[in-house]
Amino acid sequence: MAPHREDAPRPRLANARALLRDILATAGFVIAVFTLLQLAIPRSLVLGTSMQPNFYEGQRLVISRVNYLFGEPQRGDIIVFNTPEEGRRSTAVIKRVIGMPGEEVEMIDQQIYINGELLPEPYIREPCRPVRCPDRSWTLGPDEYFVLGDNRNDSRDSRTYGAVGAEYIIGEAVFRFWPLHKFGSVPRFDTQAD
Repeated sequence: MAPHREDAPRPRLANARALLRDILATAGFVIAVFTLLQLAIPRSLVLGTSMQPNFYEGQRLVISRVNYLFGEPQRGDIIVFNTPEEGRRSTAVIKRVIGMPGEEVEMIDQQIYINGELLPEPYIREPCRPVRCPDRSWTLGPDEYFVLGDNRNDSRDSRTYGAVGAEYIIGEAVFRFWPLHKFGSVPRFDTQAD
């Protein structure tokens, strides 16, 4: 006896439902992974000129939150943080860590000294003008970091708003993915005081 023609569409309907279920499951998985990556590995856009010559406006960076879950920021790290400056607290900025918790940071003759020792700074754009870097000192408390832009003559940083508390830090800039000719890890410099 030949099968009824009415029975033939049922396997197609079951296959269509299975395919739809697979598509929805895959879409849900992709959304979940994307959301987790957004939370764990945020990206940042460089705005302004304060980090030249090492970072230029429009460059895009991958920021690692994980680095500071298992460790502390180190001198020379490029960090992204919410500025502690009153009225701009939700603004994320990028700067270089210069001073560590408990240290004394001094600016003398436009040069940085950490606990009395000159800090070599091969990454800065140009010598700081006296009007932008007057002699001054800061003593950092526990969990406070002194941050500066690499372009000292055009940067709002710890000279303006003081030390940055650890609670403001979003993460470390670890990778540059745009523009493509700058693709790669963020360069590190030896930043130990003499």
